[in-house]
Amino acid sequence: MELSFSRSNNEVDQLINQLIEKAGNIKHHAIIREMVLSSLKIGQDVDYLADLKLINQTLREMRYTARVFGPYRSRKKVTIFGSARTEEHDEMYQKCIRFSRSLAEKGYMIITGGGPGIMRAGNEGAGSENSFAVNIRLPFEQRPNSVMLRNPRLVTYKYFFNRKVAFVKEADAVAVFPGGFGTLDEAMEVFTLVQTGKTSPKPLILIDDQDGYWEQFFDFVKESLLVKGFISGEDFSIFTLTKDENEAIEVINNFYRNYHSMRFIDHMLVIRLNKELTPEQVATLEDEFSELIKEGDHIRCCTQFPEETDEPDLADLPRLSMRFDHHHYGLLLAFIHRINTF
Repeated sequence: MELSFSRSNNEVDQLINQLIEKAGNIKHHAIIREMVLSSLKIGQDVDYLADLKLINQTLREMRYTARVFGPYRSRKKVTIFGSARTEEHDEMYQKCIRFSRSLAEKGYMIITGGGPGIMRAGNEGAGSENSFAVNIRLPFEQRPNSVMLRNPRLVTYKYFFNRKVAFVKEADAVAVFPGGFGTLDEAMEVFTLVQTGKTSPKPLILIDDQDGYWEQFFDFVKESLLVKGFISGEDFSIFTLTKDENEAIEVINNFYRNYHSMRFIDHMLVIRLNKELTPEQVATLEDEFSELIKEGDHIRCCTQFPEETDEPDLADLPRLSMRFDHHHYGLLLAFIHRINTF
């Protein structure tokens, strides 16, 4: 039988509905129905066992990720990347402890990879009660650190790509300390996701050491990427580079001074705010950031859209809406920074 998402599957649909009812306490029936249909279609389409195992493990890992993070949706979180080989006596280790401790005192939670080095420093500074660890199974380096061992907010992944989703999806900001290939991989992935709009805008802070690890890296970025046209000038809005952990914390706090969150609804960009802007301030934004707005459209003050009823806790927030030009995600970050100046 050929199964369909959009057409009736007759008896199979009835059996799925019965299964959902029998299981009980199922939320969002339509989505769950599609997931069950996807599983059945995978069973029909895929006969290579290794592919089936990968798909199954991915679903299991993402389900558990949602379960662990779900109760903490209302708390802002900062993901910390950095080397697993940074020693406790190293200044960057101590800087990371101070950074994460200060964030926890301000109500943030910390997400790390759960291993040694900078990861342990992040968990140590915030304390286990304010920490998550998204660990990965590796033959070396990556056992859970002593702060997060047996913590209910420890998740261990088989696949890097699932772990990376948790790092970025659950974070309201990302801080990157010096590190090796893994650290660079994680930082560049966040760059790419923000640049292409595949994750929501968020502060990305590169916390440098006294030798200028990140300064040297961005000398290369400017000389070999920007000069050759592989990136644009507005892409430098994606990140902040600092040696001062207190400045890094200020960047995170300022990002959410008035900006709250955003969502796309039927090609419309909706920006939720902590306080309403005046008509004069909206006019200033439209004048200074005209490249962001599709030709013929304007920035409008508005209230909650009907499609946002699945987020009832945000219902009373004031909003801006506009048809967004998707070529300018770097400039969108500058737009958010400008909102926060009002």
